[in-house]
Amino acid sequence: MVQYMWAVTQNVYSRPSVFDGEFPISTFEDVVGTKPPQFWLNVQYDTFYSQHNLSVEGYLQKSVRVGGINYLSSPEIGFLKAIGGKVNKARTKLVFVFLNPNEVEPTTNQTYSEILKNLLLPALLSRKIYIFPINNKTGYLDPATTLVTDAHKEGLEVYASGFENDVQLSYNYSYDPSNEYLKFIDNSQFAVDGFITDFPPTASESIACFALNNVTKPVRGKPLIISHNGASGVYPGSTDLAYQQAIDDGTDIIDCSVQMSKDGVAFCLDSPDLMGKTTVMTSFMSRVTSIPAIQQNKGIFSFDLTILTCQTFTASAEMESPFATETDTFQRNPQAKNQGKFVAIDEFLELAKTKAVTGVQINIENAAYLASKKGLGIVDVVTNALSNATFDKQSTQLVLISSDDSSVLSKFSGVRAYKRVLHLKNEVSDAPKDSVEETKKYADVVIVLRPSLITVRDGFIVTFTNVLKEMHGANISVYVSVFKNEFISLAFDYFADPVVELATYIGGMGVDGIVTEFPATASKYLRSPCSDLNADLPYTILPIAPGDMLSIIPEPVQLPASAPNPSLNIADIVDPPLPPVANGSTPDDTEFDFGSSPTGAPILAPSSSDKTKCCQHWSFYSGSNVAMFALPVILKMLVTKTQTY
Repeated sequence: MVQYMWAVTQNVYSRPSVFDGEFPISTFEDVVGTKPPQFWLNVQYDTFYSQHNLSVEGYLQKSVRVGGINYLSSPEIGFLKAIGGKVNKARTKLVFVFLNPNEVEPTTNQTYSEILKNLLLPALLSRKIYIFPINNKTGYLDPATTLVTDAHKEGLEVYASGFENDVQLSYNYSYDPSNEYLKFIDNSQFAVDGFITDFPPTASESIACFALNNVTKPVRGKPLIISHNGASGVYPGSTDLAYQQAIDDGTDIIDCSVQMSKDGVAFCLDSPDLMGKTTVMTSFMSRVTSIPAIQQNKGIFSFDLTILTCQTFTASAEMESPFATETDTFQRNPQAKNQGKFVAIDEFLELAKTKAVTGVQINIENAAYLASKKGLGIVDVVTNALSNATFDKQSTQLVLISSDDSSVLSKFSGVRAYKRVLHLKNEVSDAPKDSVEETKKYADVVIVLRPSLITVRDGFIVTFTNVLKEMHGANISVYVSVFKNEFISLAFDYFADPVVELATYIGGMGVDGIVTEFPATASKYLRSPCSDLNADLPYTILPIAPGDMLSIIPEPVQLPASAPNPSLNIADIVDPPLPPVANGSTPDDTEFDFGSSPTGAPILAPSSSDKTKCCQHWSFYSGSNVAMFALPVILKMLVTKTQTY
C-alpha cells in the first residue's frame, strides 16, 4: 500500500523548481481539512477507474460525509448521471466538463458538441479557447464563439478553465493576464460565471478591482506613470504611434531620449545605435563602428549619419521583447512591425502640448562624447527646443530633464520650470548620507532600477533596501525603472502578475513614479479602488512582503546567500564638466539619395501644414516617415548638392 506520493517535477519551466518533489500529494481529506469556504472536485477518468474495479462513486458517497462538495465536475455523462441521484443537489452543483468539440464522450459515443445541444445539467466547464479562440497563425484572438451565449439561453452556468499567467498569451493581452480575465467578464456580449485558474489572485483582482472600471481617473497624489519610449510594449518605441498609445493608456509623462544626427537634428530614439531599433539597411554595414564610450557592442550610430539618411529607416521590423531567445520569441504585438514614424524633438514637444499630458521627460545621454568627438551640442539643442516651445516659461506641465551625467543636469539648474532627474543606471543596495547629500546638489529626483529597491535572488524577493527611505529623507523623489509585463521579468513572489509587482512598489514601498513600457497596466491599477490600501474593501491587491515565499522553501534546497549590490558612492554621481563643443564638419553628401517617394512625389517638399507657417519648417518624406527639421539645414544641403525641384 502506498502511504505517500510526492509531487514530481512540474512541466511549466517558468515556475520555481525548488518545490519539486518536496511536498506530498494532498488527499481529499487533506484538502477538506483546511476548511475551504467552498470545494470543487473534478472526476476526470471514471471509465478508466471502473475498468480497474475502482468506484469513484462509492468513494464519494462515503467522503461527502467528511465534508461537503459544492461543485462536482466530470467530462463523462455516465458518471454525472449515476452520482446525480446520490448527492444533495441543493448543496452540490453538477458540472459537465466540455472537452474538444469533436472529441467523443465515452459513455454516450457522441461528440461533446452534440451533447451540449441537449445538456440537462445546470453548469458547464469549458476550456477558454472554445470561448475566445486564438488564431494559431497570428497569435491574436479570433471572434468569440457563441458557446457562452447559447448556454446561458438554456439556463446553464458557464465556467472557463485553462488560465495560467506564465504561458504565452494572445498578443491582444499585452502580457497582462488580468486583461485576459476581463475579456471573459467585461465585454458587451457575455460574462462567464467563474474561472478555473492556476493563479486565483489574478482572477480575483480582475473581478473585484478592474471589471467595469474603464473610465475612473487615478486618484490625485498617486505616483506618476512615465512612459519608456512611449508605450514601447505595444508599438515600436519612440514612434508617433507609441507616444499616442501611451497618452491613450493614461500616461502622465511621455519621454523622449534625444539622439542627434550628424547635421545637428535632434529626434527621439532609445539609443544612438540604429541597428537594434530601426530597419537600417545592409548597404550601411560599412558604417558599423565600435565606440566603447557609448556601448560595448558595435553599431551604426545616428550621429554618423545625416537626418535624411536616418529618416530612410523605419521602426524595427520585429516587435521582439527584450526576453526573446532562440526558442521563445516573446514578440510584442507583431502586427505593429514597420509601423510608426520617429519624431523630431519639436514634434514631440508639440504633441505633449496639444494632448495636454501632465508633463514630459527629456533624456540626455552621451553629451560629453557628442560635444568633444562629434561637434554636437545636444544640451544647447534641447535647451533651444524647450524654449521655442515655451516650456521654460510655463508651470502647467511638468518638465523633467533626465541624465546619468551630473554635468548635464547642472546646465539646467537655473530654470525653475524644470525638475532635474539623475538616472542611476547601476544597481545599488544602499544610499549613504554623503552620497544622498551630493545627489541633492544636482537633482530633485532619481531614477533607480527595480533591484535597487527590492533585492531579488534566484527569482525570489529577499528584502527591501533603504534606498527609497534615504532619498525621501533628503526630499528627493524616487522613480523606478523599467517595468515590463512579461512574466519572465517578474520575481516568483508576484505570481507572474505585473499588477502585483506594481502594488508592491507603489502600495508596499511608496515610490513617486514608475517608468514602464506598458502604461495601460499601471494606469489600470492606479484607477482601481484596490490601489488604495486604506480603503475598506472586501478585496484588495496586497503588496508582497519580502521573504514570504523564501520561507516556505524546504531546508535541503534553500538558496545560498549572495553578496549585496554595492552602495551608492559619490563617484557614481559626480561627473567632470562638459567639454566645449568642437568644430563640426560638413555633412557627407554621398549618403543622400534625393528622389521620389513611393507615390512619385518629390521626397523633399513643403508640407501643407508648414505652408501656413511661412516655410519655417520643411518635411522630408520617406514612405510614411516624416521628419521635421529647420530650414537652414535644408539650405545647407542644397548648397552642396544641385538638383531641380
